Amino acid sequence: MTTQEVPPAQPAGPSRDVSDGSTATLASPQVLREYALLADGERGALLGPRGDIVWMCAPRWDSPAVFAGLLAAPGHYDLTPTERYVWGGHYEDASLIWRSRWMTDGGPVESREALALPADRDRLVLLRRVLADDVPASVHVVLDPRGEYGRHPLTELHRDDAGCWTGRIGDLRMRWRGGGDAVPVTVDGGTRLELEIVVPPGRQHDLVLEIGLRLPDQAPDPDLTWRETETRWQANVPASSRLIGAAPRDAAHAAAVLRGMTTSSGAMVAAATTSLPERPGGRANFDYRYTWVRDQCYAGRAAALAGLDDLLDDAVRFLGARLLDDGPRLAPAYAVDGGPVPDETHLGVSGYPGGGDRIGNRGGHQFQLDAFGEMLLLLAAAAERGRLDADGWRAVEIAVTAIEQRWRQPDAGVWELEDREWTHSRLVCVAGLRAVSATTGRGTAGRWSALADTILAYTACTSTHPSGRWQRAADDPRPDGALLLAAIRGALPADDPRSRATLEAYLRELTSEGYAYRFRVDDRPLGDAEGAFLLCNFITALACQQQGDALCARHFFERGRSACGPPGLLTEEFDVTQRQLRGNLPQAFVHALLLEAATVLAPLEDGAPSTTHRTEER
Repeated sequence: MTTQEVPPAQPAGPSRDVSDGSTATLASPQVLREYALLADGERGALLGPRGDIVWMCAPRWDSPAVFAGLLAAPGHYDLTPTERYVWGGHYEDASLIWRSRWMTDGGPVESREALALPADRDRLVLLRRVLADDVPASVHVVLDPRGEYGRHPLTELHRDDAGCWTGRIGDLRMRWRGGGDAVPVTVDGGTRLELEIVVPPGRQHDLVLEIGLRLPDQAPDPDLTWRETETRWQANVPASSRLIGAAPRDAAHAAAVLRGMTTSSGAMVAAATTSLPERPGGRANFDYRYTWVRDQCYAGRAAALAGLDDLLDDAVRFLGARLLDDGPRLAPAYAVDGGPVPDETHLGVSGYPGGGDRIGNRGGHQFQLDAFGEMLLLLAAAAERGRLDADGWRAVEIAVTAIEQRWRQPDAGVWELEDREWTHSRLVCVAGLRAVSATTGRGTAGRWSALADTILAYTACTSTHPSGRWQRAADDPRPDGALLLAAIRGALPADDPRSRATLEAYLRELTSEGYAYRFRVDDRPLGDAEGAFLLCNFITALACQQQGDALCARHFFERGRSACGPPGLLTEEFDVTQRQLRGNLPQAFVHALLLEAATVLAPLEDGAPSTTHRTEER
């Protein structure tokens, strides 16, 4: 229900020019912990505390951005209180429906935000609903979409008889409902729409933005679209009350993040963004809007443990198809349509402060042996839940064959470094082989187990440290957080002396104040070379829990899940000194391990030994 009548349509007429020939000043971005994610599976948007949507690619995750203010390119969509305010907000339970709540001098102002469900691959629907409590809500709205990372401004702007604005953004079409009173304004070489909205007490005002390759004849009805979006989230993600474990609310939130980042093809993107810096001013800024095999295997296994069979099925469907198609040549990463990840290029924009402007990723060309082991662990998890079909078992055979052929080859490893004989890569293959051997009565299970024994024996000879723990590689004696996964995933028993020695060395050398790091880059203190690696916090929690140290497990789990802002989103790294997130946002595999750890660890007040908890069977 809108708050005012839309006047009869008039030609757009000449727009107001506020640029006076100069370049518009770009607003400074916020620290990453303050951004919320809106996502519908096919694309995502980052929403800041000013009500500013500063990042959204259209129509899909890896398409060019239409809102790219995050990287200092033109293009944004703001809905901001007109009075002085302080910001707050939260997600509705088990969803990516965000509610901004600003306390202004005149009282509270709320805005409910979502990308509508069900999602269309070629067209997005962005919902924004301004709500007034017992005082009027006054907001200023600016809609300034720019195609191709700011290169193509809004053109062919027209307002129809119903008060909907339509236009083009490069090759994309746009329609905006609810902004009939907006004024076109010329700024920074393009036209944007500006609108003042005053919502009377107890009322609401809906804004519905569509962007896509094509649009239906009619704009969507806001009430119907909101109800359908709510219903879909309720069906796709279990409410926190249905989850059992260490942190049901955070587990449900992690599941919502993973669901929101998983496309209709079954592919899960590694992150929603590109080029956000892992270390300010450094070179570690990459494009993660693609699907990494390893990352989605982590998510699929976590989903299996939590009983989220739809997320498990998506992972098996997409990744299984890649394995069937590519066999031993399986790439470590794919575009969401199953194609290759494009090579790196630069956009020619300033980027996020301290970051870069890359799109594409060279990691898609690497050989990462551990991906085959992770695939076997994923497929075994599906088999345990009775969800692996004939194609799935064919994929198992292909992965085993690939390991047989390639396990002696150097690879880039879990951290995508130079090619070496990384210990973790081989041990994860051992774990995967053992897992599939245990889930089938086929005659080949003996061969798979024998291959696991062979790889383990070779790795033990080459990569056992003199102290009795695992070391990173035959020629690298350092500990590494990835090595904890050997026991967690079942490559060897938890009570094996090497498992215990590896964890003890890791806790001693690579953790500090409850934060965990990947490996020691150089002689500098932990945290100087790179941030705490949040994935490792949750891996450490699982390793400690497996060794029976529930207090240590809870310590690392709590530190890891608290390294976020109000939206509860996590990146790869955490700058402990500045208490800031570093890297692309959100990082899906961190949320996957959070979900796994939250499912495995017992509730704090329980004190009972760890058990695996599941939601109700669907």
